[in-house]
Amino acid sequence: MYTVRTMTIEDYAGVYALWMSIKGFAIRSIDDSRVGVERFIKRNPTTSVVAEENGEIVGAILCGHDGRRGCLYHVCVREDCRMRGIGKAMVVRCMEKLKEEQISKVSLIAFTVNDIGNAFWRRIGWTKREDLNYYDFVLNEENITAFNK
Repeated sequence: MYTVRTMTIEDYAGVYALWMSIKGFAIRSIDDSRVGVERFIKRNPTTSVVAEENGEIVGAILCGHDGRRGCLYHVCVREDCRMRGIGKAMVVRCMEKLKEEQISKVSLIAFTVNDIGNAFWRRIGWTKREDLNYYDFVLNEENITAFNK
């Protein structure tokens, strides 16, 4: 049987190993490093979760908010542990923690090629937005300098 609990930085090695075990999973060298995850957890100390079974991390979600809207990042369950309610239990735990912090809306980004993930979100009742575009900009010196010209 699995348990869902708050993620701590001590979980990083197990979470990283989980990320690396999932086909097609993408991480960023800075943000998803131990230092980056520690910074995220310090900013959002109660909202990220892991699922554990037999002493191993089998699921994880980085979850945080900006004071207005929550966001789920890197939602994953080990392949051999899927379809047992672990993902949904982790999402519910994150939503409860966000609600405790008076956050009333939560979003996430799923790659369009992530058929398993997209099917999961539809199955548990999340709405796919068709009315907006998602943009991002990498903050490094080269990009900032080019943007500022």
